Amino acid sequence: MRIVFEQDGSPQALARVLAQFEIDVEVEGILILACDENGYTPANVDAILRSTHKPLFGGVFPQIVHGQAHHSRGFIALGLCALPRVALIEDISHADKDFDEILADVFPKIDAQAKTLFVFVDGFASRINALIDGLFNSFGLEINYLGGGCGSLSLKAKPCIISNKGLMQDGAVLALLDLPSGIGVAHGWLPISDAYKVTESSGNIIHSLDWQPAYQVYRNLVEAHSGQQFRPDHFFPIAKAYPFGITKLGTEMIVRDPLMTLGDSLVCVGEVPQGAYVRILNGDKSSLLAAAAQARGMASTAMDTHPAHMQICIDCISRVLFLEDQFHLELEALQDVALPMFGALTIGEIANSGREYLEFYNKTAVLGLI
Repeated sequence: MRIVFEQDGSPQALARVLAQFEIDVEVEGILILACDENGYTPANVDAILRSTHKPLFGGVFPQIVHGQAHHSRGFIALGLCALPRVALIEDISHADKDFDEILADVFPKIDAQAKTLFVFVDGFASRINALIDGLFNSFGLEINYLGGGCGSLSLKAKPCIISNKGLMQDGAVLALLDLPSGIGVAHGWLPISDAYKVTESSGNIIHSLDWQPAYQVYRNLVEAHSGQQFRPDHFFPIAKAYPFGITKLGTEMIVRDPLMTLGDSLVCVGEVPQGAYVRILNGDKSSLLAAAAQARGMASTAMDTHPAHMQICIDCISRVLFLEDQFHLELEALQDVALPMFGALTIGEIANSGREYLEFYNKTAVLGLI
């Protein structure tokens, strides 16, 4: 494996590193994790990406991780020693997409050596959960999954998926590798409310809880708990500490991040099924850092007897916004200092522990040992 961190995230720097990997006989495939502030557009990077002949996959994120530092500009390039099987799925928000059928076409046969599937999606696509369900229906617990949502903190949809075809919006790129992995997933958010039934929702928008307007229920509880008041221009600074937790049997709650209001409705990152039960959660620095350490321990245990050569951190950008200048403590809690660590700060995290259902998480720390 060859890891390159390039803080100059310019298209020229990207072209230079990809050209070096093209002639490196030990590199079989390339993973790119890039920052939104690099300003990549189809106009300035598509020709570079399309000229790369080795399998290429990755995405553009709010920030990236290198060691115990996080950066809002630059990119990570990983030269893989194993050949990835890469598949690109376009227009994943379209209602007529049958992901079970598509996945059967792009990966018609999974051999026994396949161990890890990287999954990067447009974090603002509207059918991410349907894709996740399709992946689990197709591959189950036979492989580990690691990835997340690409996109920008501006909350504006833009091309953010990287592949040999260029930069793409509303898509997903998958890369199947014959490399063992261990995955750890934990979040550290704790319930502060009773369970509410989601009585009306559409995709990632919650309209009502227990037959009452969702924002009204949420605002009353959060304002009482926090001692702060929501204003039209001051929603997320309070809401970032109060996500929803979707109750799941036998596993940790799945966190959903409320981003903004839409009238009396709440817009979240990721879908919230109608009929689900949710609680309002809260956390503090100590609970989040303990969860990061827990994720590291879970990943190490899951590796069993396989030697780990690197750590890939997939952590939610909202944890950066919550921990602020203490986020480096989370990276320290995640990293085994004996191994190199890199990763992305994402808009939603995709992972499973190897024993549980595959999920699209929010506000969650994920560590993959490869």
